[in-house]
Amino acid sequence: MKTEKDKMLSGYLYNPHDPQLSDERRHARLLVKKLNDTRADQISERACLVKELIPAAGEGVWIEPPFYCDYGSNITLGDKVFFNFNCVVLDVAPIRIGSRVLFGPAVQVYAATHPLRAGDRMTGLELGRDIQIDDDVWIGGAAIICPGVRIGARSVVGAGSVVTKDIPEGVFAAGNLCRILREIEG
Repeated sequence: MKTEKDKMLSGYLYNPHDPQLSDERRHARLLVKKLNDTRADQISERACLVKELIPAAGEGVWIEPPFYCDYGSNITLGDKVFFNFNCVVLDVAPIRIGSRVLFGPAVQVYAATHPLRAGDRMTGLELGRDIQIDDDVWIGGAAIICPGVRIGARSVVGAGSVVTKDIPEGVFAAGNLCRILREIEG
């Protein structure tokens, strides 16, 4: 029998009230609170907290507080990733972010989802779908990245976009619902 955490990370329905998951979320929230309470001149403290919250963080990661996530441990960050103010990452499934990815303010990355059928939702079970954001992507402010999405390398997602489907590499995509507007050269 799989644990609830195994189910969660594998994209199956899981019980979010499981004691292990509740403890891990509580631990992450305490770290997030410490990170969000740091001052701008506490650079080394922030770096240590980011590394503790997101163990799979590359070099030169910068997160501007406030920042919010469910677990942190389900996020993988490449080198030189930048999160601007007020970003939210719901990492109930693996979220893999490449190197040199830029997030504008208030970007929301949601691996978390719920069953479509009301009867299934009434059980209280939840699920998640992996998200992949490849190298050198720029996500404009207030964009929402929905569960199961992949964004290809060197692409740009316009501010305020709602990304519900995969975005190929090297394009500018924007809108609600987000759609490809043109290719990017270079």
